[in-house]
Amino acid sequence: MTIFEKIINKEVFAYILYEDEDVIAILDHAQQTKGHTLVMPKKHFVNVLDTPTEVYLKVMKVAQDLAILIKDKLQANGINLLTNANEVAGQSVMHFHVHILPRYDANDTLTISGPSHPEYDKQQILDQINQ
Repeated sequence: MTIFEKIINKEVFAYILYEDEDVIAILDHAQQTKGHTLVMPKKHFVNVLDTPTEVYLKVMKVAQDLAILIKDKLQANGINLLTNANEVAGQSVMHFHVHILPRYDANDTLTISGPSHPEYDKQQILDQINQ
């Protein structure tokens, strides 16, 4: 059982920002930025890749609504919405969740992007995907 399932079952305390019968949103215990929030379905799915479309859409709708609220109430200048799929992509809890990361300053220390790789052959990638 993941920590998120324990939170959903109220076995572990969390600061709950939103909850309905299908979705819960909590403040991340390790705030990367002020207001860093996690939105997740109450039903267990490992990550976005195995989450049914209707569940994904509900989680994303809640994430969008909360992102707007957080941006307005905390006076953020922008928002990152992020989900990771599998450990190699940075997923540390194997329960689908979306990060809402309010951004206040373009010079903050939070980094999400890396260097570009123009040497990748885009036509080869497209051909491989479309095979």
